[in-house]
Amino acid sequence: MSQLLDSIGYQSWVLPALLIIPLVGAGVLLALAVRGNGDEAGPARTARMIAFFTLLAEFIVSIGLWWSFESGSGWHASVNIPWIPTWGVRFSIGLDGFALMMVLLTTFLMPLTVLGGWTSVRTKVHSYLILLLVMTTGMLGVFLARDLFLFYVMWEVMLVPMYFIIGIWGGERRIYASLKFFIYTMVGSILMLVGIIYIGIQAGSPITGAPDFSYAAALGQSFSPAASFWLFGAFFLAFAVKVPMFPFHTWLPDAHVEAPTAGSVILASIMLKMGTFGFLRFALPLFPGAAMDPTVRAIILILAVIAIIYGALVALVQPDFKKLVAYSSVSHMGFVMLGIFALTVESVQGALMVMINHGISTGALFFLVGMIYERRHSRLIDSYGGIARVVPMFAAALTLVALSSIALPGTNGFVGEFLVLIGAFKTFPVLTAIAATGVIFAAAYMLWALQRILFNKLDKDENRHLPDLNWREIGLLTPLIAAIIWIGVYPAPVLRRMESAAHDLVQRVERGPQGRFPRPEGLP
Repeated sequence: MSQLLDSIGYQSWVLPALLIIPLVGAGVLLALAVRGNGDEAGPARTARMIAFFTLLAEFIVSIGLWWSFESGSGWHASVNIPWIPTWGVRFSIGLDGFALMMVLLTTFLMPLTVLGGWTSVRTKVHSYLILLLVMTTGMLGVFLARDLFLFYVMWEVMLVPMYFIIGIWGGERRIYASLKFFIYTMVGSILMLVGIIYIGIQAGSPITGAPDFSYAAALGQSFSPAASFWLFGAFFLAFAVKVPMFPFHTWLPDAHVEAPTAGSVILASIMLKMGTFGFLRFALPLFPGAAMDPTVRAIILILAVIAIIYGALVALVQPDFKKLVAYSSVSHMGFVMLGIFALTVESVQGALMVMINHGISTGALFFLVGMIYERRHSRLIDSYGGIARVVPMFAAALTLVALSSIALPGTNGFVGEFLVLIGAFKTFPVLTAIAATGVIFAAAYMLWALQRILFNKLDKDENRHLPDLNWREIGLLTPLIAAIIWIGVYPAPVLRRMESAAHDLVQRVERGPQGRFPRPEGLP
């Protein structure tokens, strides 16, 4: 397969194609929307088909990256051309082991989000799908960018469509949720932009005075301890809000609950990963001295463990099933942060595996919540009870996905959390032991919810005639369930492709400035 891909020059055009294909689809939909009424049944169905097949073509194009990246080392398929020369900005994109997994996760899930919102989004369908396509380009751009300015542009590009998706097609409190999401994210992003400008100027040419925003130039910079601390703080805030880390997480439950099904899936499965990916790509490699300062590292690890326990306990008392899944994301992302800052090869690999597996399992959970909501128009757990007798296929899918979410051995969730705990125990055994209790709490909140939804008495007449999964929903869930089982049983190919990137990250950060450094004046 690698030889076939090489024969067509696959690596020379694949990454630009991945960014362009969704925009072409968005352009076609925009042209159709201008010509006719997108709310009519016929045009709306046509728009959905165009969006679905555009994103399916995107996935088919991207799947070749799996075989072209078998070695898992170095940068692949790089493109580096001038963009804004006077500002020192280049259109520089590339793929390493971290980006590969995030790109494939994104292209895998985006066609499914169109299927997931096929019947639930009925108004302004063209606009909704255009926003999904534009957001796809933005999200992929974040993972592929090798220029800090380009990274920031893509970071903001994917923010705006999600703001409108929540604000227009969300629930009753959609305006509040979308504004909260936007404000939280923007505050962190602005500080990160200041840090990017500072880095670009510092890395710029002393002869021409032009800044240099390239990732390679940023890696080559040696910042003073004070500058490193403040720069790390700026990037940390942007990424911590996006993860979201405790206590920056309060926007997440509102956004998840109010967003339409596709919005919730994208938020949980892809957008949260941009925060943790930002730590892997920028915060740790660029500022190793600040990131590995004993105090800074201890604070982040403690916050990660708090998130694991807090997210699970709050999920345990949620009456709303969608909000339960939202708080479970806070707990899972705590495992990712623990793995990243424990900084062993195993824990970093485990963190990336949790990112992938959370995207698959939690995305499937939100799809299932959306499916049952369309039938019953309630997300309250108490509205159900015993529906496994009525909708057995739905019950089987929900049970399997829930078991993967709580990291049952044999499912994908187990692999990542096990690696994180094994790797983190080498460096922080006490915190890791505390974090491990989060697995118990996860089983408590998810299994209790399953019991109340599926296996209690069927005592509500409204639930006695619910339709089971239709063919569209079965087709949507099948690839997700297949991924859950495949990664759970045979994770070696995935781990092999990320191993070199994890090893390089650990080595680079460990070679960086170590130990406690003097605090800037005026900082406690």
